[in-house]
Amino acid sequence: MAPRLQLEKAAWRWAETVRPEEVSQEHIETAYRIWLEPCIRGVCRRNCKGNPNCLVGIGEHIWLGEIDENSFHNIDDPNCERRKKNSFVGLTNLGATCYVNTFLQVWFLNLELRQALYLCPSTCSDYMLGDGIQEEKDYEPQTICEHLQYLFALLQNSNRRYIDPSGFVKALGLDTGQQQDAQEFSKLFMSLLEDTLSKQKNPDVRNIVQQQFCGEYAYVTVCNQCGRESKLLSKFYELELNIQGHKQLTDCISEFLKEEKLEGDNRYFCENCQSKQNATRKIRLLSLPCTLNLQLMRFVFDRQTGHKKKLNTYIGFSEILDMEPYVEHKGGSYVYELSAVLIHRGVSAYSGHYIAHVKDPQSGEWYKFNDEDIEKMEGKKLQLGIEEDLAEPSKSQTRKPKCGKGTHCSRNAYMLVYRLQTQEKPNTTVQVPAFLQELVDRDNSKFEEWCIEMAEMRKQSVDKGKAKHEEVKELYQRLPAGAGLDGFWVGKSSLRSWRQLALEQLDEQDGDAEQSNGKMNGSTLNKDESKEERKEEEELNFNEDILCPHGELCISENERRLVSKEAWSKLQQYFPKAPEFPSYKECCSQCKILEREGEENEALHKMIANEQKTSLPNLFQDKNRPCLSNWPEDTDVLYIVSQFFVEEWRKFVRKPTRCSPVSSVGNSALLCPHGGLMFTFASMTKEDSKLIALIWPSEWQMIQKLFVVDHVIKITRIEVGDVNPSETQYISEPKLCPECREGLLCQQQRDLREYTQATIYVHKVVDNKKVMKDSAPELNVSSSETEEDKEEAKPDGEKDPDFNQSNGGTKRQKISHQNYIAYQKQVIRRSMRHRKVRGEKALLVSANQTLKELKIQIMHAFSVAPFDQNLSIDGKILSDDCATLGTLGVIPESVILLKADEPIADYAAMDDVMQVCMPEEGFKGTGLLGH
Repeated sequence: MAPRLQLEKAAWRWAETVRPEEVSQEHIETAYRIWLEPCIRGVCRRNCKGNPNCLVGIGEHIWLGEIDENSFHNIDDPNCERRKKNSFVGLTNLGATCYVNTFLQVWFLNLELRQALYLCPSTCSDYMLGDGIQEEKDYEPQTICEHLQYLFALLQNSNRRYIDPSGFVKALGLDTGQQQDAQEFSKLFMSLLEDTLSKQKNPDVRNIVQQQFCGEYAYVTVCNQCGRESKLLSKFYELELNIQGHKQLTDCISEFLKEEKLEGDNRYFCENCQSKQNATRKIRLLSLPCTLNLQLMRFVFDRQTGHKKKLNTYIGFSEILDMEPYVEHKGGSYVYELSAVLIHRGVSAYSGHYIAHVKDPQSGEWYKFNDEDIEKMEGKKLQLGIEEDLAEPSKSQTRKPKCGKGTHCSRNAYMLVYRLQTQEKPNTTVQVPAFLQELVDRDNSKFEEWCIEMAEMRKQSVDKGKAKHEEVKELYQRLPAGAGLDGFWVGKSSLRSWRQLALEQLDEQDGDAEQSNGKMNGSTLNKDESKEERKEEEELNFNEDILCPHGELCISENERRLVSKEAWSKLQQYFPKAPEFPSYKECCSQCKILEREGEENEALHKMIANEQKTSLPNLFQDKNRPCLSNWPEDTDVLYIVSQFFVEEWRKFVRKPTRCSPVSSVGNSALLCPHGGLMFTFASMTKEDSKLIALIWPSEWQMIQKLFVVDHVIKITRIEVGDVNPSETQYISEPKLCPECREGLLCQQQRDLREYTQATIYVHKVVDNKKVMKDSAPELNVSSSETEEDKEEAKPDGEKDPDFNQSNGGTKRQKISHQNYIAYQKQVIRRSMRHRKVRGEKALLVSANQTLKELKIQIMHAFSVAPFDQNLSIDGKILSDDCATLGTLGVIPESVILLKADEPIADYAAMDDVMQVCMPEEGFKGTGLLGH
């Protein structure tokens, strides 16, 4: 616990037990002077929040200024949970049930459906006792109709801002954590509701689903040979419209009704001709319902992946839809008015969020229903703009087309609801039945009781906080605030230890006071002994934390604090052997000299770094570097240094005060113990290019002046041929050592096949571009520090005797490849490391791990299901899930590219949890399929 908090704890304890006037002034001064003196002098190093005497933190307003009542409680205003006037009631999202909530609100605002449900007989009569409701138990609906009745009654007359639909969801057997297909839910529930209501005696109830939502069309097939026409009648509750390749709703309807040719293998068997004949087939609309549901087929099956995907294309639609051109029988009333737009936010079919824009049939005003939150649109106009700004799939997304007056366009709308225009005004007198209203009244009474209880708790917390505030305020006003210019230095660490010990003793006193039997258990003695030892240790070490290595006062004021003479006198009673340093005591002279020398060294390092940076500007900025694969024409000689040397040198030049100067070029790391080069010309153009840095001849001359070079390594280009050069050769000095090169390759191959717990990197791409924005928390990744800021273990030196053999002998010494390669890894390990960029995921894998296991890791890192992952490395597709990473060529530091079939957007701010798509079961096992 921080010292300030410890003392505040003591202050509150005093305020609770005694009145401020009963606390002696001497007691207060002794306990608080140590804390207050630095603040009085203005030398405290941080904001002393809550200390009224702090001249740095300026915290006196907390105790002496205006009182913020909200600081005395954490209870929200219960009125925030109250339904606003002339507004609708929201529905709680139970986890991933927003798709259910949207349809419930759409159905609720269908006044005819609501009225019919209210007319259904209910088992609530069994729950009634006399003229009232049984108070000792809650009402539990028994059927789907009863659940809807109760929900609709609460949505109509509840005082709450939102209600809980968990009873309805539970009755259907829905998984609250699994987001389902909203369109499938709509169809299944309508079928279930129709089947349930068909058993009612009242025809207004029995036929409500058919009257409101049911239309009829016919599949008409005409034989081209004889002209015979056959019809197959079918009812529909929504029209499923294909949107792919279309821009307007009317185009989608036209395609739905267009004529289809049946030819070739798809010919039609004509009963009149008694043979297969070419024919035409189309759909004819025979009758339309009062409420026309148009399902826009945004979620389609992808044959390549075997799963659904969302079509994020814009579709334009108008507020007024004339369906007369599309029906077979003309002359009727077929003009429809838009009444609801259901929206899916997101680019994936397996995640996102559902909301509904619905028009109030009574006022004509548009509302946006977003689970608990309901927003009224301005000017009685539908506004979809903010919904279309969310979840941009990519920069290549088609721009939103311009919409005229009375028209809209959306790439997220998945269902449009149109109501038949009539001259009659909608029924505005949908009354809640008496038994349902009594249930609603009871729920409203519970809510009001809860509001009163919360308000009282809130008031009690405020009153108690104000009383405590006044007591502590009075206590603080009595605290001394003298000049405090004279005093003694005390170590901050010593003060913290002493305060902690004092606080523990205070807690012990409280604990002893609470014991009623006065007995001691068997462990008390040992506990007291350990505390006595700690106390003795504190007495021996107190104030030694401000001693420098020479036994004098340290030069850093950050480690010490000035206290008053009175406070030091009190501390000496506890710690008589503590070192004493008055405020006028000078710091250690030797440490001052060392500090000056350190500052001089830093200045020298800066000068060296600036000189080297000026002498080798291109090497520092990595500009205009030569390349072996594309040898520059203006030189025949290039020099080689270790990339490790270049990185260490750049690190020093960037931060000369934090790093030591690089004095030598350690090219021995690139040579074998015999002094031979370990790399071929071909390997240095490919896999070993990360280990070396090519140097221009002019740069090499400057490097030899600035650094000590242990071995010169150069590559010379020569033309072979007498008259006309026909071949180019490249000669290295020193030459390649074939034996050591072969041993290195063999060891590398073994390492690549047998590695465990190695790091690889996965980079997600969209449209062949790397994604730089994180989509999920990283697993096993390095910190945000750059590679230059990380401290690396330096090799202890060439202790292996194989490295100390003379190169002058004619007979080569036998060397240990394993020891040499271990040293080789130490020296050039950093140069081989992949530099992880932002947004890239680093995973720990093993060579014997299967590709399937890797895909599971990637699923957790990127929220992309294994069957949606397309993985590749160096242009090679990784497809064999049973193969190990070693056999697939995935080596340490490899970069694997991930392209997801369905890009998952970041919806952390939305209510639904991001779902990782698994094999679909849909509504299997729910009550929607039970009928």
